[in-house]
Amino acid sequence: MASSALPPPEPATTRRSGAGGELWRGLVGRAARVVAGAHRTWRRSLHVRVVTITLVASSLLVGGFAYLIADKITNILLENAMTDVRQRLDSGADYAAKQVYLYGQPQEAQLQETIEGTVNYLAGGDPQQTSGVVVSITADGYPDVIQTRTAPAVNVQPLISKELRAAVADGNVASQIGTGVLTGDRTKYLVYGSPVPTRFGQIELYYLVPLARQDATAADARATVVATGAALVVLLGLLAALVTRLVVNPVRVAARTAQRLSAGLLDQRMVVNGEDDLALLAASFNQMATNLQRQILRLEEMSRLQRRFTSDVSHELRTPLTTVRMAADLIFAERDEFDPAVARSAELLQAELDRFEELLTDLLEISRFDAGFAMLDAEPTDLVPIVHRVVERLAGLAERVGVPIELELPETEVIAEVDPRRVERVLRNLVGNAVEHGEGRPVLIRLGLDETAVAITVRDHGVGLKPGEEKLVFNRFWRADPSRARQTGGTGLGLSISLEDARLHGGWLEAWGAPGQGAQFRLTLPARAGDRLTTSPLRLVPEDARLPFGGPRGGSQLAIGPGTDGALAIRPAPVGDPETTRAEVRS
Repeated sequence: MASSALPPPEPATTRRSGAGGELWRGLVGRAARVVAGAHRTWRRSLHVRVVTITLVASSLLVGGFAYLIADKITNILLENAMTDVRQRLDSGADYAAKQVYLYGQPQEAQLQETIEGTVNYLAGGDPQQTSGVVVSITADGYPDVIQTRTAPAVNVQPLISKELRAAVADGNVASQIGTGVLTGDRTKYLVYGSPVPTRFGQIELYYLVPLARQDATAADARATVVATGAALVVLLGLLAALVTRLVVNPVRVAARTAQRLSAGLLDQRMVVNGEDDLALLAASFNQMATNLQRQILRLEEMSRLQRRFTSDVSHELRTPLTTVRMAADLIFAERDEFDPAVARSAELLQAELDRFEELLTDLLEISRFDAGFAMLDAEPTDLVPIVHRVVERLAGLAERVGVPIELELPETEVIAEVDPRRVERVLRNLVGNAVEHGEGRPVLIRLGLDETAVAITVRDHGVGLKPGEEKLVFNRFWRADPSRARQTGGTGLGLSISLEDARLHGGWLEAWGAPGQGAQFRLTLPARAGDRLTTSPLRLVPEDARLPFGGPRGGSQLAIGPGTDGALAIRPAPVGDPETTRAEVRS
């Protein structure tokens, strides 16, 4: 029976490396989240920034003062120790000089015993003052005759440097600080040396005084200063937090109140406490809010009266218009029996009555939008037949002005949840305007869709829009050229109503235009009612738009137009739009 080779086991080193990598990545990710959270808190909280800056600044200031104070205390302790040792050294040098003055030669037999007795006396005179003190007498000029004597008997050679020996040998009193082990633990010593004159020359007297007590005192002082400084920093931080809270809280209250006011809660006010600057801020804010509320209410009342007036006038004109319409229809039907001048007047009367009736209808529609009574009757609708109906309805006008209408429609159905009546009205206005301003050139209608939205563009090649006109194109009763003869007798409210219809769907109605290059309008609607639009299936800027020097258009652009809820929508479009040909549309 054939045996199969098993794969080699994974090395333990590889497994450990993988586990270590996972742990490292986890730690790095956690640290990144902590840093991001701290940065977010730092940017958003004035309270945190003020307290942090106060703590850092006070820590640096207190730390600097603590260092200076601790250094000053250490220097004072060292100076006191040096003064004390110097006094004892001078006294000891006088005593030693008196003891060895009797000897004229360094070889005398009793000199060594006298030096040893002198050292023992100087080292054991006062236990409280000389605890740990080492006294040594040397004779560097007579090393073969006079031996070094030390009390207590320890090796002091490592603590007495050559420089100190040379200075004392030259007849000077000198000192140094060194660290070494003499009587136990490693200790810092203050070493003082002084020459002792004799009849045969000089010997050297050294005092080695431990600085352990001074070091302990300095350490205690430093600890006390550090603890006091830390407590002071904490108190300053708490004080800064309290003071900042007293200042920031009214600002936060003002911000929250302003947010409520912007949300429409016009009765919100701040509480006024005291007579200080913060109280003045609260009182001024309340006065501003009251003035704004009064002005907004006044404007709302004026707007309500205006809407009511428009609605009432439109309704009241219906009755006399109906009577005039009946009489005009009768005259128009019998116009062939009248004189040519009277017949022409009958035709003009009929046309103007049609326009007047359309104007009243548009005014009523606008008043419903202004009052917030417009309702959306959305249902799944195929947009292709709507486009065909609009084109068929305007075919006569297009033929009369010599403007061909071209269609680029999908071969399949384009279904979206829309109000077909409103969509057809929007398209009728857009196509009618394009035919009106087409200058005898083709008008192109495109229909596109994707998973979330449907879009229709209407492109004409007329005179286009001049700079600044793109901001006015959706205004009520606005005309690009008031002197231009109209072919359709529109009311000047078509694009305004179309914009409101698009907003009612949660969609976009945008415009692009450039002098000499015509204009293009794009209607974008969500495929499902209530969805939020993010992109459009069709570009706003037409593909045949030209750069100022006549080359092909490229790069990228921003499509700027009215968004939903009256806000300006600014979105990146698929391709570039030259700055000179960009059209901005505001509601």
